Amino acid sequence: MQPFKVHSPFEPRGDQPEAIESLIAGLTEGRRHQVLLGVTGSGKTYTCAKVIEALQRPTLVLVHNKTLASQLYQAFKGFFPENAVEYFVSYYDYYQPEAYVPQSDTYIEKETSINEEIDKLRHSATRSLFERRDVIIVASVSCIYGLGSPENYHDLCVSLDAGGPCDRQELLRRLVEIQYERTPYDLRRGSFRVRGDVIEVQPASEDLAVRIELWGDEVDALAVIDPLRGEVLQRLDTVAIYPSSHYVTPTKELKRAILDIREEMNDRVAELEAQGKLLEAQRLHQRTTYDLEMLGEIGFCNGIENYSRHLTGRKPGEPPPTLLDYLGEDALFILDESHQTVPQVGAMYAGDRSRKLTLVDHGFRLPSALDNRPLKFEEFEERVGQRLYVSATPGPYELDATEGEFVEQVVRPTGLVDPPMEVRPVKGQVDDLLGEIRGRVDRGERVLVTTLTKRMAEELSDYYRELGVKVEYLHSDIDALERVRIIRALRQGTHDVLVGVNLLREGLDLPEVSLVAILDADKEGFLRSTGSLIQTSGRAARNVNGLVILYADKVTRSMREAMDEGERRRKVQIAYNEEHDITPQSVARDLDALMGDAAEADYLEARIGDVKKSREAPPQEVFESEEEYEKTVARLEKEMHRAAEKLDFERAAELRDRVQRLKEGWLLA
Repeated sequence: MQPFKVHSPFEPRGDQPEAIESLIAGLTEGRRHQVLLGVTGSGKTYTCAKVIEALQRPTLVLVHNKTLASQLYQAFKGFFPENAVEYFVSYYDYYQPEAYVPQSDTYIEKETSINEEIDKLRHSATRSLFERRDVIIVASVSCIYGLGSPENYHDLCVSLDAGGPCDRQELLRRLVEIQYERTPYDLRRGSFRVRGDVIEVQPASEDLAVRIELWGDEVDALAVIDPLRGEVLQRLDTVAIYPSSHYVTPTKELKRAILDIREEMNDRVAELEAQGKLLEAQRLHQRTTYDLEMLGEIGFCNGIENYSRHLTGRKPGEPPPTLLDYLGEDALFILDESHQTVPQVGAMYAGDRSRKLTLVDHGFRLPSALDNRPLKFEEFEERVGQRLYVSATPGPYELDATEGEFVEQVVRPTGLVDPPMEVRPVKGQVDDLLGEIRGRVDRGERVLVTTLTKRMAEELSDYYRELGVKVEYLHSDIDALERVRIIRALRQGTHDVLVGVNLLREGLDLPEVSLVAILDADKEGFLRSTGSLIQTSGRAARNVNGLVILYADKVTRSMREAMDEGERRRKVQIAYNEEHDITPQSVARDLDALMGDAAEADYLEARIGDVKKSREAPPQEVFESEEEYEKTVARLEKEMHRAAEKLDFERAAELRDRVQRLKEGWLLA
C-alpha cells in the first residue's frame, strides 16, 4: 500500500497545528463525532489532509453539491498526488425522474443524459476501494442512493495473469455477462473487440485499453494499449476487469431474480384487480413483462434499478447497497459544510418515496421499486463510522453530537481578517451599491450581491446592465453546469458583479471578490439567519480589501450575532498578525482550481468562429408544426454538447450553426 503523504510547500500555521493535533487525538481515542469550526480561508482542507495523513485510513469526503465536490477533488488531488483521490457524484448532465401526475393523467417518462466522464470516475472510485487502502473519495449526497451489490461487483471481476490459464470462449462469455459490449471497430469504455487470439478490452474505469494475447489455453501476454492507435504503453503481469455496470448480476442470481419479480407481479396484478383497478393491473402486467423479457435476453433493461431489491436478494424494506457499503469498516468520514450536508442527507428519502408511491399506486411500478431509494437518515448513521464535521457555522445536529464541543480554527495563515460589516439604510440601497460597485471595478475587483427573491436578482441585474455594469445573476433555475460557467466568468473578469439568492455561500473560493452586499438584511428568516449571514460574509474573506455591507433599517438579532462573531474573529486574527509581524495579503488562486477539466465542467463549449460560414446562405428548413421545430432544436443542441464533450469541435460547430440558422428563421409546411 502506498502511504498517504501530503505534498505542500507549507507547514501548519496559525490555529492549524493545535487543530490537527486535537482532531488526531480525538479520532485515535475512538471519538465518533468531532467538529472543526474553521472560518473561510483558514485552511480547513489542509487540516483535514494532515489528519488523513496521520491516520492512514480510507476516507470519504461528503459535500452537498457538485461545485464544492469539484473544488475539494482538485484540492485533495493536489495534496495527495501519489494516492488514489477519486470523484463520485451524480453522473447525470440532465435528469428527469419517472413520475405520474394523477390530476391530469400525465405520465412523465424518465429521461436522462449521462456524463460518460463522470461515470468513468465513479467506476474508478469503486475499483480503487477494492484494490487499495490509500483512497480518498470526494462524493456528493448521490453516494447514499442504491448502487448495486458490492459483493456481485467484486465477485464478477475478471482477473487474468500473464502465463496463467484462460479459455477463450469462457473469457468472452464472462465479458458479456459483466455487461461489456462486443464491437468490431473502435473501442470505447465498456466494450471489447476480438481478433483471433487477441482480445482488447477497455474497462469502464479507464481511458486506456487492455490487450490480452492468448496462446492456446494460456495468457501469453498482457499489455496496456492506446485504444486509438493500438500502441503498447505498458506490459502487465496481471489485470482485473471490473463490471461495466454497478447493477451487474451473476446469471444464477439473475434467473432467481426474474422468478421473484414475476411472482411479485402476479400477486400485485391480482391485488389491483381485486380492488377494481383493471387499467392499473393491465398497465403493470404489460410494463413488467416487457422488462422481464429484456432481463432474460440481455441481462439488462431500462429502469433496472427499480428491481434492485430482487437483484441483490434483499428483503422488503431493507436498505439498498450504496457506496458506503464499498468502504471498509475503519473508513473516516468528513462532512464538509456540515450545516448544509447533514440536513440534505436527511431530506433525500421522503421526497423520493412520495414520487414512487404514486407510480406504484397507479400500476407503473411494482411495490419493490420503493426499495430503490436513498438511505434513511438513521440508516446513514448506522453505516458511517468516525466522522469529522467541518463548517464555519456548525448546525445543531453536529453540536448536539459533540455536546457543544468543537475544535476551532479561526486564524488564517495568510493574515487575512474577517471583513468588516457595515449597516446602511435600505432607502437608496440600489444606487448606493452602484457607487460601491464602480469603485471596486476600477480596482479590478469583483462584487457579490445577495437578494431575497429570484425576481429581484433578475431585475437588479437588468437595471445595472443598462447602466453599463458587467453583471450576471445566479439562482436555482439555472442548472449546475451553467452556474459553474458563470462563476468561472466572474473570476476571469467577463463579469464584474454576480447577483444571487442563496447560491453564494458555502465553499465558493472567489479571491477576486472584495465586496459582498446583502440587500434587505433585516428580513429575518433562513436566508438572513445568523449562519447564512456569516457564510455569505465569508465570500469576501479571501481579499485584503474585503467589506460586507448589510442594507437594513434595523439591526436584527441575527445581524447582531453575525457582526459580533465577525468582530470576535477579527480581534483574534489581528492579535496573531501583530504577534507574528504578518502583513495580510489576498489569496492567490489558480483559475483552474474552481473547475479544472471536462470531468467537472461536464461538457465543453464549441467556440464561435471555429468554422467559416458559407458565402451562400442555405435555404430555410420546413417543419410540419411548431412542436416539431422545437423538438428538432432541442435534439440538435443535445447532439452539439455531446460532440463537444468528445472534443469533436468541428461537428459541434456545425450543429451550432444549424441551430442558429433555425432560430433565425424556418418555414411551416
